[in-house]
Amino acid sequence: MTTTKRTQTTPRMTVPKTYKLYIGGAFPRSESGRTVEVLDSAGNHIAHAARASRKDTREAVVAARKAAGSWGSKTAYLRGQILYRIAEMLDARREQFVAELMSTGSTRRAAESEVDEAVATWVHYAGWADKYAQVVGSANPVAAPYFNFSMPEPMGVIAILAPQGANTALLGLARTIAPAIVSGNTVVVVAHERNPLAAISFAEVLASSDVPGGVVNILTGLVQELGSIVAGHMDVNAIDLAGCTAEQVATYEELAIDNLKRVVRPDSAGSGTPVHARRTSGAARSIDAITRLTELKTVWHPIGV
Repeated sequence: MTTTKRTQTTPRMTVPKTYKLYIGGAFPRSESGRTVEVLDSAGNHIAHAARASRKDTREAVVAARKAAGSWGSKTAYLRGQILYRIAEMLDARREQFVAELMSTGSTRRAAESEVDEAVATWVHYAGWADKYAQVVGSANPVAAPYFNFSMPEPMGVIAILAPQGANTALLGLARTIAPAIVSGNTVVVVAHERNPLAAISFAEVLASSDVPGGVVNILTGLVQELGSIVAGHMDVNAIDLAGCTAEQVATYEELAIDNLKRVVRPDSAGSGTPVHARRTSGAARSIDAITRLTELKTVWHPIGV
């Protein structure tokens, strides 16, 4: 007669991952050492995310400013190719993003739809890279012997407070970052506060997509804390308040006054629909999403010289 010996197995210990920041093409920890808990839809702790500080924000702005000249001087064709590469790499990791979005409350159908729309958004703006200047630029009639041309140029460093609503953790990044960088701007992004996993995984996509370090910098942490810092930063040229409440908009607009930052409100039309949700609805709105973060430069040249 043989007997079977039963062995008692010890439950496997899980080690929640600690997600880092994305600054200057690298993945540093927050200099403060602080983290925030990331919870799933049931309230269970599934990960840690770095809680960026004032110094981290400063380093991100420095990295963005350093990259601005080189990125802005690249050809529109090359920027379009890089944005298209982002779409390719994002699509290749589709299942990973679907799983991450589902872990924080999305249904599979909603998660798949969000990832697919994010990929389509990057492809959409990649196509505009070498075309939008032809649409908004012009040869101006003047009553003098001069050629007079107007053409769009990037503003420089843009701060983005990413959309904070449901089904926007990844798609909100695409709809705010893509139109900002396609013209040659560099960005400092404050990610979705409750669901930062998609943002940091998206940073890994950027790191493998030919995007030069410093063009996109992603901070995780508390929007209320980081929003005031970027809104008042003197080396930020514009701020997109896509993820802000009406009260936050008023506060950040006041902080932006000191260096005359351009402020993009979450609903400039007053329709109740956030700007980030309308930006890919038609060619005119796509152009608007790009040009609201550019400047028009006008050049005069004498005729016959």
